[in-house]
Amino acid sequence: MTTGDHRTGRRAGRASAGARAGVVAATAALAALSLAACGSDSGSGTSSTSTGGTTSAGPADYGTVKVQLSWIKNEEFAGEFFADSKGYFKTAGFSGVTLTPGPSTGAAELLSGKTDIALSDAVSIGSVVGKEDAPLKVIGATYQKNPFTILSLTDKGNIATPKDMVGKKIGVQDSNTALFKALLAANGLTDKQVTIVPVQYDPSVLVNGQVDGFVAYLTNEAITVASQGHKVTNLPFADNGLPFVAETVTTTEDTIKSKRAMLEAFLTAEIKGWTDNIKDPAAGTDLAVKTYGKDLKLNPANSLAGNKKQVTDLVVSDETKTNGLFTISSALQAETIKSLAGAGITVTADKLFDMSLLDDVYKANPGLKSYGG
Repeated sequence: MTTGDHRTGRRAGRASAGARAGVVAATAALAALSLAACGSDSGSGTSSTSTGGTTSAGPADYGTVKVQLSWIKNEEFAGEFFADSKGYFKTAGFSGVTLTPGPSTGAAELLSGKTDIALSDAVSIGSVVGKEDAPLKVIGATYQKNPFTILSLTDKGNIATPKDMVGKKIGVQDSNTALFKALLAANGLTDKQVTIVPVQYDPSVLVNGQVDGFVAYLTNEAITVASQGHKVTNLPFADNGLPFVAETVTTTEDTIKSKRAMLEAFLTAEIKGWTDNIKDPAAGTDLAVKTYGKDLKLNPANSLAGNKKQVTDLVVSDETKTNGLFTISSALQAETIKSLAGAGITVTADKLFDMSLLDDVYKANPGLKSYGG
């Protein structure tokens, strides 16, 4: 199994309420923050500007934008790879862009000034905003739905409904324990009705029968296990009481005030890049496998399957078809806040979200709402 398959050492707070303890601790010691990007991605975390496509810079000059990725340079960031390789960042006015690989929630890097923008998730960011009153804002979201699932083998655990977890052994990573308990609570269950088995991020414990269910990603471990010839059953969190946005574009309140035009330029390039990936996920996967994540030796078939899955199930929705990519409707904001409350995080929508920048982008460029078509 390749690095891209089982994600050994996967980020400790990837869209997980369980990550909040580590992030909160980090924010309490901002002066000492020095979280280095992990991973062995191509370019050691730095991506040069366009290697093809448009080469002329726009009228503005925003310099180099620093972006903290939530995970390794795999297909999860195909839109960013398109935006870089096809020159959309250059056209938007950036002389360069650094794409620093995770694992990271991005909160610490934002608060310490190490990055301008972080691709994170509503739970991790909501945690530090709610617990520490951190001056962070979500200004858009690549994923309309979070990709968490309880993965099981159809011929064994076959966990298709929340009640199917009762009496079962569920493999839960430490960082995801609070989120898993929130899933239970959202469905009227308690942790006394299941056996929580501490695991890492390798789903072999599920395949070997050590657990009946496993907290996983729909776009990763679920695909990996299925590719090994197993018939799998998924219980998506988003469809079972815990809908919240993920791969959020997050920045600081100060950056919004002082560099609003820069952020809007970044969002414009992002929309163009993800439009290309929606149109041609195979090409986006190639960028991840052959260029940006070349050193990771990603599994091409699994990466393509994961990219197609994220596009159809997570990135595109009725909301984006109407209002454009990265938008977060008032209803979805409310659902996200409710999900956070279930995970023990108290925060209001206006404290966590600022959709005004994206509104301005689409007012200035209405054609982007049609995914560039």
